[in-house]
Amino acid sequence: MDTPASFRLTYSTMFDPPPGMHERFDAALARVRPALGQEHPMFVDGKPRRAGASFEVRSPIDTNLLVGRFQSGNAADVDAAVAAARRAFPSWSRMPWPDRVALLRSAAALIEERVYEISAAMAIEVGKNRMESLGEVQETADLVAWYCDQMHANEGFRRDLPNDPLAGFVSRNRTRLKPYGVWAVIAPFNFPFALAGGPIGAALAAGNTVVFKVASDTSLTGWLLLEAFRDAGLPDGVLNFVTGAGGAVGDALVGHPDIAGATFTGSYQVGMGILRRFAQGRWPRPCIAEMGGKNAAIVTRHADLERAATGIWRSAFGLQGQKCSACSRVLVERPVAQALRERLVAATQAIAIGDPTERRNWMGPVINRGARDRYLRCVERLREVGRIDAGGRALDEGALAQGWFVAPTVASAPRDDALWRDEHFVPLVLLSEVDSLDEAIDEANRSDYGLTAGFYGARDEIDTFVDRIEAGVTYVNRPQGATTGAWPGYQPFGGWKASGTTGKAIGSFWYLPLYLREQSQTIVE
Repeated sequence: MDTPASFRLTYSTMFDPPPGMHERFDAALARVRPALGQEHPMFVDGKPRRAGASFEVRSPIDTNLLVGRFQSGNAADVDAAVAAARRAFPSWSRMPWPDRVALLRSAAALIEERVYEISAAMAIEVGKNRMESLGEVQETADLVAWYCDQMHANEGFRRDLPNDPLAGFVSRNRTRLKPYGVWAVIAPFNFPFALAGGPIGAALAAGNTVVFKVASDTSLTGWLLLEAFRDAGLPDGVLNFVTGAGGAVGDALVGHPDIAGATFTGSYQVGMGILRRFAQGRWPRPCIAEMGGKNAAIVTRHADLERAATGIWRSAFGLQGQKCSACSRVLVERPVAQALRERLVAATQAIAIGDPTERRNWMGPVINRGARDRYLRCVERLREVGRIDAGGRALDEGALAQGWFVAPTVASAPRDDALWRDEHFVPLVLLSEVDSLDEAIDEANRSDYGLTAGFYGARDEIDTFVDRIEAGVTYVNRPQGATTGAWPGYQPFGGWKASGTTGKAIGSFWYLPLYLREQSQTIVE
């Protein structure tokens, strides 16, 4: 990314980028738009692959805009992709790890070189604003590079151990972490680049081969990711790309007997289904699943309310609330509740909504009709049992009429209602008053999820929060985002309880070994 040396793009720094980033994004957008609408194949064993039928992807900004046509794959396509990955595994896994890493660093460099074009396409396809799009693509390059760094730091996860104390023999011991085989990576629509590219980079660096399925709504973004790895020179069959409905392609992929492990990001229901399926096979297989959140921000009477309100609205409404890390619950001490509510409502009503590829707009559409309808059901329920302070309507007039736009919503609902308990993946944040920090933490922990949590309060309250909160990612007094904004090497990202299956975080020191299994070796001379 061509930016001043003093500026490093992360989700924390994205709110004040240098002007040159906007200029380069606008230029890339002008190049990307005329190329939309093309048909794209799958990619299996180093070659394009087509199915008997295709489907269209249209922009949620304007459904008249055709993003592209993609293949409606089926079980036969999955079989071919898995078979190709299985054939490629012996040579790829035995390649010296520095050589694998060199190829992956080339892929990371290509992603960074293409960051503006990929980001422009993603903004159109997903409905992300330009800075979130740029952030995701840059994060992907950083994730791949991070896992390469971890291979180097751990010398390929090879370690010699003490010799056995045997008289008359030399008995040498060593331990090696080795890849599993063919790995499935199933990516979500909301982060189709980072939550595909990161796991793909980790799996490949470890020596596994990969079959990659993208969410159908974001098939173009998936194709652009595939191109970066392909153009880096990966051998045929090492990375394979399939598209199509989850019920056809996804089910066939996770049910395939030759899949050795899977990384999935999506709903709790689907993630647990994959986990159970893997546990009931011929033998257990690793499943790395991140499965959502119902993330709380706690605001005490000692908080900086302006900072708290800023962090909450940024986390609640970034990507239209379609983040597993979105702030959806706020627990605020009673003496400052009204003041916080007023600040949050004012900030929410000031959000610029519209085509997110335009610099002036911060919030775009939700991903599709289903998401819009889910939002409207939440609003209807709020009118029955709760209170709406801001938002609470679809935006379907004028320039927004052809897209899936809704108003960011600040509201209240009873804590025993499903609105407070379930993940909805829409731009909705609920406020509830509490009498103490202890009550707030108890309520936050009552959720089955444990992904992210935020806190605003006094210095002497921080230890209580971080010691007692049941969440894998925590943020304290952070205006850039109450519950969002992880970055590899800075803030690892992973969940507890119903939010994750491993207890290890993406972009951390402990993530890459999840793609490896240990072999202890004793050799007597």
